[in-house]
Amino acid sequence: MSTKKHIRIHIVSCLAIFFLLLTPALSWGADVGPRKPSKQDKCPVCGMFVSKYPDWVAEVIFKDGKAVFFDGAKDLFKYYFNLKKYDPGRNPGDVAVIYVNEYYDMELIKAEEAFFVVGSDVYGPMGRELIPFSSKADAETFMADHKGKAILKFKDVTRETIEKLD
Repeated sequence: MSTKKHIRIHIVSCLAIFFLLLTPALSWGADVGPRKPSKQDKCPVCGMFVSKYPDWVAEVIFKDGKAVFFDGAKDLFKYYFNLKKYDPGRNPGDVAVIYVNEYYDMELIKAEEAFFVVGSDVYGPMGRELIPFSSKADAETFMADHKGKAILKFKDVTRETIEKLD
C-alpha cells in the first residue's frame, strides 16, 4: 500500500474518531432530565428551602450542568427575566432546559410546553402563582374551577405578568 493511501486512511480514521467523540459533547445539554433539589437548595429569589415545597418545584438547568431550583414558577420567571441580578455572567442562551411542576400530575414538565394559569384562587409558597399544566384542556378546567384570569404559554409570560402577581 502506498504512503499516500496510508496517510489518507489515517486522516479519515482520525476524523471519524474525532466526530464520534464530539457528537455526545454537542448533544449533552439537549435532553437533560429534571433533577430533585437537595435539602440545602435555596430559591435564589426568595431564599426559601425548595425541598420543603415539592409540589411547587421549578428548575433551570444550564448547558454547563448547573441546576438552580425555585419554590414556584413565579420566582423562576423573576430569576429568568433578571439573570444579571441573580446569576451574573449568565444569559438566556446558557439555559439548556427549564422545568415546572405540573399541578395535577405533580410531575416536572418542560416549561416551554406548559400552559400557565394566571390569576387563580390557588396560592403557592410565595402567594399568588402561575399554575402549570401539561395540557390546555387541564388548564381550562382549572381556570373555570379556580377563577383564573388567563392561560399563557412560556413565551407569553412577561415581566409585567409576574409583577402583577406580587
